[in-house]
Amino acid sequence: MLELVFLIPIFAGVMAIMLPVKLGRGILVAAALMHLQLTVMCWLNIAKPFFDVYFSASPEGMLVLLVTSFIFLFISLYSVSYMSEADMENEHIFIACLLFFLATMSMVTLADHLIVLWIAIEATTLVSAPLIFVHRSKEALEATWKYVLICSVGIALALLGSFFITLSMDLGQAQAPLTFSALGTVAASLDKVWLKAGFVFVVIGYGTKMGLAPMHTWLPDAHSESPSPASALLSGALLNCAFLGVYKTHTLLYAAGLGSYSSNVLIVFGLFSMAVAAIFIMNQTDYKRMLAYSSIENMGIIAFGVGVGGLATYGAMLHLIHHSLIKSSLFLSAGSVLLGYGTKLIKDTGNMARLLPKTFLSFFAGFAGISGFPPFGIFISELLIIIGAFRSGRYVSISIFIFCLILIFAGAVRLVMRMSFAQHEGEILVPEKFLRVLPAYALLFTSAVLCVWLPDSLYQTIINAITAIGGGLNG
Repeated sequence: MLELVFLIPIFAGVMAIMLPVKLGRGILVAAALMHLQLTVMCWLNIAKPFFDVYFSASPEGMLVLLVTSFIFLFISLYSVSYMSEADMENEHIFIACLLFFLATMSMVTLADHLIVLWIAIEATTLVSAPLIFVHRSKEALEATWKYVLICSVGIALALLGSFFITLSMDLGQAQAPLTFSALGTVAASLDKVWLKAGFVFVVIGYGTKMGLAPMHTWLPDAHSESPSPASALLSGALLNCAFLGVYKTHTLLYAAGLGSYSSNVLIVFGLFSMAVAAIFIMNQTDYKRMLAYSSIENMGIIAFGVGVGGLATYGAMLHLIHHSLIKSSLFLSAGSVLLGYGTKLIKDTGNMARLLPKTFLSFFAGFAGISGFPPFGIFISELLIIIGAFRSGRYVSISIFIFCLILIFAGAVRLVMRMSFAQHEGEILVPEKFLRVLPAYALLFTSAVLCVWLPDSLYQTIINAITAIGGGLNG
């Protein structure tokens, strides 16, 4: 049964609350392994939906589900070591919320019904808020409040957008269930004006959760105040889930003959997000906030690639995969930096290459990867997006795109070099441990491997996901 993918983490989360913390850690890792196994079964079409009115295994959903499940396994392994070193209070609540977070994100990837998708994305907000507030500081409270408030307003706008899509069906006198797969078959009959209005509200609503500017303001605070495992999930998995809501609606508009309209909207939001990230990343004093603005940039890249279409859409989907792998690795490395130096301030770190050599290697390699250097996959994805944009004749847009990439790299490299090689007189508080270093290396290694070898099943899933909007290697 397909629904077991999100039902089992819910059950595991309930068990983690009731059992001692040490057993809860074991449940976390065991649930992650079981979830990955169930995800593979979904890929092999072994698991079928029981409630096929509400859930389905769409190609784009399966892609995000696999990425989420894969990175969650390594984040759970990292969390076991991190939680013991960080001396975290209410650890059983933290473990349970991690599992509930996995469950709700899995539900998002499988949701086919418009309202079920909305419910699942709203649920991710509720179960992830305690992860941000876990340290119970004044800053954590402010970040949590901002996260819940801004994302809830955004999700409310997304609900209004879903109602507009429903209204477009009624005014167009189309008869179909309120699912993306069914609406796609009658898209030509939908009312164009209300469909356009619905898309704008969906982009603003789900784009808030996705981290698109100017709706991004919750993201830097939430990523900065969350424990590193939660930050890795927020950036590596949650943003992708919100993107699914935007992408499915974009696919619907494409089927209705409004693809150029929705593409232009995505391009504008994508470039604006990159520009905002480029401006704010330059003078960051907190390395976790620096990584958060990098996430805003990369969500903008994905939106831009999907908006451009053709070959760039294929590049955008590759970017989604590699951003999740590399950014999750970076946040896990940042957690080890925080334990080692006891601070998130860049000025109070330094000489990481000598003091934390293993963490330095993963952090610096992750920075190279997220900046688009080979042998990591973002080099390929950004290259495909640039080629696709030139093919489609969007010379002004791609010029802004490339300028933002250069500006962001120039702003971030100075901060990373400061952390890595600047003089530092203090002592390391918590030494490096194998279980905290291994997950970051494994995620980076996966990105490097996928850069040179993409399994045929993964390639075919990407092609199936983007064919509906005219994407592909020949686009």
